[in-house]
Amino acid sequence: MAAAEAIDVRNVTTIGHVDHGKTTMMDALLAANNIISSRMAGKIRYLDSREDEQERGITMESSAVSLRFKVVERTPEGDPRPKTYVVNMIDTPGHVDFSSEVSTASRLCDGALVLVDVVEGVCTQTITVLRQAWQDRLRPILVINKFDRLITELRLSPIEAYHHLAQLIEQVNAVMGGFFASERMEDDLRWREEREKRLAAKKESHAEEVDATVNEEDEYQEKDDEDIYFAPERGNVVFASAVDGWGFRIGKFAHLYAVKLGIKEANLRTVLWGDFYLDPKTKRVISHKHLRGRSLKPLFVQFVLDNIWAVYDAVVTNPNPNKVTKIISMLGLKVPEREQRSKDTRQLLSLLFSQWLPLSTCVIQTIVDIVPPPSAAQRIRIPKMLYPDIHETTMEAQNKLEEDLYSCNDASDASVVALVSKMFAVPTKELPGKKKKSLTSEEMRSRAKAAREARAAAQAVEVAPSEASSKPLEDSLRDIGLDDKTEAPANVAEEDEETLLGFARIYSGTIRTGATILCVLPKYNVALGPTHPRNAQHIVATRVEELYTMMGRELVTVESVRAGNVFAIRGLEGKVWRSATICAPAARGVDVSANGAPDLEGARECLVNMAGVIRYAAPIVRVALEPEHPADMPKLIRGLKLLSQSDPCVETFQQKTGEHVILTAGELHGERCIRDLKERFAKIEIHASEPIVPFRETAVKGIDMPPPKTPNAKRGTMHGAVAHDLLKFTIRASPLPPAIHQFLLDNLAILRRMQQERKAGEEERAREEEDAQDDDSYDVQGDFIKKPTIKAEDFWPELEARFKKAGGEWADVADKVWAFGPQRMGSCILIDARARKPNSLQQRFAQLKAGEAFKEQDSITGIFDNHLETGFQLATFQGPLCGEPMEGIAYFVEDVTLDRAGIEEEQASNRTAHLTGSFISAVRDACRNGLLDWSPRLMLAMYTCDIQASTDVLGKVYGVVAKRRGRIVAEEMKEGTEFFTVRSKLPVVESFGFADDIRKRTSGAASPQLIFSGYEMLDLDPFWVPTTEEELEDLGEKADRVNIAKAYMDRVRERKGLFVDRKIVEFAEKQRTLKR
Repeated sequence: MAAAEAIDVRNVTTIGHVDHGKTTMMDALLAANNIISSRMAGKIRYLDSREDEQERGITMESSAVSLRFKVVERTPEGDPRPKTYVVNMIDTPGHVDFSSEVSTASRLCDGALVLVDVVEGVCTQTITVLRQAWQDRLRPILVINKFDRLITELRLSPIEAYHHLAQLIEQVNAVMGGFFASERMEDDLRWREEREKRLAAKKESHAEEVDATVNEEDEYQEKDDEDIYFAPERGNVVFASAVDGWGFRIGKFAHLYAVKLGIKEANLRTVLWGDFYLDPKTKRVISHKHLRGRSLKPLFVQFVLDNIWAVYDAVVTNPNPNKVTKIISMLGLKVPEREQRSKDTRQLLSLLFSQWLPLSTCVIQTIVDIVPPPSAAQRIRIPKMLYPDIHETTMEAQNKLEEDLYSCNDASDASVVALVSKMFAVPTKELPGKKKKSLTSEEMRSRAKAAREARAAAQAVEVAPSEASSKPLEDSLRDIGLDDKTEAPANVAEEDEETLLGFARIYSGTIRTGATILCVLPKYNVALGPTHPRNAQHIVATRVEELYTMMGRELVTVESVRAGNVFAIRGLEGKVWRSATICAPAARGVDVSANGAPDLEGARECLVNMAGVIRYAAPIVRVALEPEHPADMPKLIRGLKLLSQSDPCVETFQQKTGEHVILTAGELHGERCIRDLKERFAKIEIHASEPIVPFRETAVKGIDMPPPKTPNAKRGTMHGAVAHDLLKFTIRASPLPPAIHQFLLDNLAILRRMQQERKAGEEERAREEEDAQDDDSYDVQGDFIKKPTIKAEDFWPELEARFKKAGGEWADVADKVWAFGPQRMGSCILIDARARKPNSLQQRFAQLKAGEAFKEQDSITGIFDNHLETGFQLATFQGPLCGEPMEGIAYFVEDVTLDRAGIEEEQASNRTAHLTGSFISAVRDACRNGLLDWSPRLMLAMYTCDIQASTDVLGKVYGVVAKRRGRIVAEEMKEGTEFFTVRSKLPVVESFGFADDIRKRTSGAASPQLIFSGYEMLDLDPFWVPTTEEELEDLGEKADRVNIAKAYMDRVRERKGLFVDRKIVEFAEKQRTLKR
């Protein structure tokens, strides 16, 4: 790999929905490289190297493999010339739980093979991975896989299959067109805003001119969308059946038929797909306009599909040895007689097709033709990685470093820049240097001979003890050079450990073993420079211990890696957490001073941060872990650290209760993490708790609510007093109008940014640490962060407009918004409704931006206002129902009365801490009771569930969804098939075991994909009991039907150690006989 020129390299990832055949297709490519047997291709799934991957039949971790292929190309003179290409392939999982693996892989590649099952069509994850490829500017190739299902399962005729394929390509193109349209709309809006700014600036500079005009060249530039679509005639669509080992492009058949039909190959390629027909009389190609009522087959059906159908018919559907022999001779294939007589029809089919339409040749040729080499791809991809906010496709290089990056310069004096997109763990004993070498046949023979001689010597001693001197067997072995020492136990312990390697791609320069490099961590700020105090902890120097080419489960050691290649690097353990950018001024590495410190100033020009802080889908499923033996706790902590580093989507932390918790993307991801901890990272027995699922608490205006708790006051009003009435306050709770609540949920990202800006006045270092803590706690809460619907500067005007639209008491609330909660960035609002000048968050931000200091009205008032806000934050963070965060509640602070003399007396006596503590607690309790004065509700975390099922198991699917309190949102039939796509909503708390349950009920015919989609209110009061005559008649006095909301609430309270109101004896009138 080290010798590969950048021009001969292609970096490609396979992406697609789960079970669409990515790993099976990789098998065909590996078989062509003689890594596995061609007979085993499609069965062995070589890149699924984990045991659980083989058991479940799905990929869970992305695997890379470097393949070499010789492709015959024509020189300008027309002579054939073989050229060797290195294709770095990364196989990715299709399951939604492991979508972070797709994002880490796509950042390292230039092209993507998008696999789509011909029957299932475009699924949820297909759209997700296409979006990822679009964002990362990868060149996609559409592979329509499982083609054999059209013939063997659906039993379509060739003409029906053609219409089905055309529809499928149209669906994929519609997805790509959607991405293009949304990007163009954003571009258009941005262009209009910039144009208005230029007009305004021009009017100001030429005030005397009545009309200011914009230059002609400023006109909006339209972009051509032709390049983004998949079209078979352009060569970016492959029709394949990976399990049978065949695939083709239109060009293959155009080449075959061009000579027979006497048509130029290029012309035939353009008409072989689409509504073009061959006139049987004139032997000319005609379009659909010239059919004149004749029922002719399209060229694609006549020349391509009919032939494939004929082969399947003769071999599989209606086995006919004579026809098979005829086909073999017509196609000029070499199939042994023994194989032709084989009863294994699939093997014979695979043998025929692998010679006629080999999948590996087709895929590799497509990759070489469509995917650009790194030197061309990096001109398009690198600008977006360096400047995420740019919208132009390409950009001129600003300096030498950018020129090296854009041109993929691999010279020894070029700046070394490589991106480590993730860390992965490998057992130390499996590293190339640590592996036990397998003996050659010569060595085995010499060892056997030595052992025989040793035995003969020992027997001779026994027979003639007086003649020969006694000699132990070990000495005999040593004499003849057979060393049979066992390794020291310490060594064995070392071999049981895991080593962390970086999964990387080098963009410029050449990286060598032994060189000292700089690791630029994701939070490094390039603008501040390497010697700035804020950057000090985000740049570390390390030595490259070893470099590897990845070959699936194997690693091959190399001395150096040139620009444009994918590789694994050892030496980052303890320095890089998950991702980093590796930088060095040249191949020799960074200069190191006598005291061992790296020369940061000398490397300033080559430092760049391409890693960035990437946020994947919020992990939603929490599991608390503890070791079976308490003494193993240090091993568990070390194991959790290793797991967190090697899996980009898992979060590990310790709760305030002392529990060690892991957050995972879903049930399957959680199972894999726990298995890894037990078997690889901690190597101890672990007890895992029931999955902990987050809830939210809110309140609504119910139909039959009890009278308000505070008489002669509005509902939700709570009075509070502290320390013999030194402090008195009145707070009123009210549910937010739905429009405002939804607006805040949609723009949580803006609230979060505002919260970070609010801390900008504090000391920089402290602020950075707090930001990091905020990031963690925010993720831990499992919030569903959407892309904001508006711009940050439009937030307050839009919020004010929403309040005015709500009317009533909300009309003039915008200026009185004091704080958001929980954690100052949720969808609960604290409103200052006192008669005096209100605490306005909007004004505070305005003063902050203007650089003014915020003036408090009064020191004592200001202190207690801060404590009141703290009480509000605590209450909204842990609600009254089960200690979960609140949503959609507004709190009006109507009055706060201070006894100043009494407070000053307390301050003089140094009893302020008691006063402030009890005030915060009183406010918290008042806020919680205010919510309970309305009709409280729980909000459940929800999954959107997509299930593909045939008509015969549809009823069973509905049954499983209904049993788990889900609801069907939509169902549609895939045209031309008997498959339905069912979309449903399912509570996360009910989803555990759902996938297994649905597979069991449908005998494996349906498998769900669960994607977290936010929170939904469960419209049931947890405290509701039957009271009216109808309810009592329907449910009985005991309310036999369980209150689901109360069951959820009690389950969470019990887990948190809160009081649970539960009857010990359910039915006291029934006789109970105590067991002896």
